[in-house]
Formats: sequence, C-alpha cells, structure tokens
Amino acid sequence: MKSITGEAKLTFWEAAAIIVGHGVGSGILAVPFLASRNRFPDVLILIGIAYLINLCMHFMIAELSYNNDGAQFVKCFERELFRGKAGKILGWAAFVFLGLSVLINVSGYIAGAAAVFHTWFGLPERLGMVVYFLLASLVVFFGMKLVGISEKYALFGMIGVIAVLFAAVLANGLNPVPMTFIAPGNLIALYSMVAFALSAVMSVPQVVKGLGGDPHRVRGAIVCGTGINAGLILAITIMTLIGAGSSISENGALVDLSAKLGGWVGIVGFIFSLLALSTSFWANTLNLRDIVHEQIHLNLKSSYLAAALPCLLIALLGAQSFVAFTRLAGIIQVLTGIGIIVAYARSRRRAGSSPICGIAGQLPFRILVIVSSVLATAGSIIHVK
Repeated sequence: MKSITGEAKLTFWEAAAIIVGHGVGSGILAVPFLASRNRFPDVLILIGIAYLINLCMHFMIAELSYNNDGAQFVKCFERELFRGKAGKILGWAAFVFLGLSVLINVSGYIAGAAAVFHTWFGLPERLGMVVYFLLASLVVFFGMKLVGISEKYALFGMIGVIAVLFAAVLANGLNPVPMTFIAPGNLIALYSMVAFALSAVMSVPQVVKGLGGDPHRVRGAIVCGTGINAGLILAITIMTLIGAGSSISENGALVDLSAKLGGWVGIVGFIFSLLALSTSFWANTLNLRDIVHEQIHLNLKSSYLAAALPCLLIALLGAQSFVAFTRLAGIIQVLTGIGIIVAYARSRRRAGSSPICGIAGQLPFRILVIVSSVLATAGSIIHVK
C-alpha cells in the first residue's frame, strides 16, 4: 500500500464531513416535493439505489485519484486520457469547463447566503455577498485542515437543526405519506434529485490526500459520508411528508414546514440553509483551489484567490440565469462523469490492482454508473406531474 502526502492530515470524521459538506445543499430541500409525487415505498427504494450507485462512483473516483497520487480530475485526465499536443489542449479545455461548472455553483451559494443575510439583518444583497464571501473564505484560505474541522462542526449543527424540526413535527400531529403512483417520469425526476444531493465527486480526492491514501479509511469515509447524506435526505423527506402533508410545494421543504408549523421554523431553516451553503462553499472552493494549483502551479493561497474571486464577481454582477447555468453545469458534470469512468478504467488496467474498488470497479458497475449519470441528467429536465 502506497502512502500519499497531502496538504494536511484529516481525521476520519473530518474526511467524512467533507463528503457530507460537498453533497448537502439545496438538492436535499428539493427532494420532499418530488417524493410527494411518488409512492413512499418507491421513495425508499430509489434513495437506496442512488446511495449504492453513488458509492460505486465515489469508489472509482477515489481509486483514480489514488492511482494518480491524489490528483484532481484535470490532472487525472491529462495522465490517463489526453496525450501529445492535442492532449494539452484537451486538458486545458477540461480545466476551463470543469472550473466554469464549479464557479457557477459557488456563485449560487454566495447569492443564497446573501439572501439569508438580507432577510435576517436587512443587508443589501451585494453587501451581503461580500460579507459572506469574506467570512466563508477565511476557512478555506487557511487550508484543508480547517475546512475539515469546520465541515465536521457544521455537520453537527445541521443534524441538531433536523432533530429540533423533527421533534416539532411529531408534536404537531402526523399526515399520511403518499401511496399513489402518478407517472413514471416522476420516478426519474426523483432519482435525479437524490443522485444530485448525494454527489460529492470533486471532494473525493481531498479525502484521498487527507487520509494519506489509506484505502480502508478512504473507503470507510466515503461509505460514512455518503450514508450520512442519505440519512439527512431521508429524515428531511419523511419529516416534510408527515409534517406538511398535501401542502408540499416546489418552494423547498423548510418553506412548507414553516407555513404548517409556524414562522419559527423559517428562522431555524435559515440556520440550516446557511450551514448547508457554507459547507458546500468550503468544499467546492477547496476543490477549485487545488485544480488551479495543479494546473497553473501557483501557491495554495494565490490559487485560492484565483479560484474564489471570480465566483464573487459572477454573483455580484448577477450575470447568470440560475436555471440556464445550472443546466449547463449539469451537462458539464455528466460529460466529466463519463470521462472519469473511462479514465478510471485505464488507470485500473495500468495499476494492475484495485485496493479501493475491488469488484465494484469492474465493467458492469462502470456501465451502471454511466447509465445512472445519463438517467439523472434526463431526470433534471423531465416535467413532474
């Protein structure tokens, strides 16, 4: 077993929390509406299937990074897929498109946090963006170890918020869960959102580096982190279904519960939203920092500024149509996902061993992951009945 030296050593729970932090976000709050348009047993089955397929995908990404000494995707692509002068061009193209996808996501987190600050403190939205960016950036600016610690405590905070809300729902009386089948497209749309909410693909190399490339601990952190994410999805979904009943809308789980249980839920919900946005901000900007560092060879702090400042600029300019850019980001992520599986297959053959994936990295599972990725993308544009 080889050892990989990273920027800092993470504990097991810090590594798992980075996986949770990358995945948790707005997707989790959108699942209950889609769940309400499907039979509850189907919801449980789809969450289970999405969890298992995401495990396979995350294991493959971990092993790809492991086989390339903890590298991020672009560097892995250059080593496994791209060759010669054309390979350099393709490598830079992958860097630009993958970076654009992350920039779009992070600018959305900044805008979302600014909206919370506007509601709480009456801050103008652009000032809120700058204030939030400065506060959140302090964590990533000082490195991966502080990100791991912050992600861990933010995770405890989110679990605490969910526990408070769940207790309030149980005390308020229960509504029946949905048991009516409506349309096959609703199943695909639900699967798409669950798969999105469970995805932490770009944070996996951080786990590989932070745990020194120990296959057993890397695999355990992925299982645990993705499992906690699945548990949060399930808890919020059940809580909203039994708490809001037929009043579930597309406005998000916490909005629906606030309307049902009282305005105080909205205040608690803002805390959850701010924690979720921050964990995603930290994980994504840390990943983008490392991609910039590997590609341009700036030092880590300069790489962070080069990665993060454009996110703030996009948010301040309001240059993105959120829906349009989110779809663009989704397309980029699907193409990247397919490239990752092809690169993984080559690295597996080159390495001649599979210390992380084992049987879960064989051809049938690689095909399953690709099919799942395409299906999830199709589900994101299906009209829900």
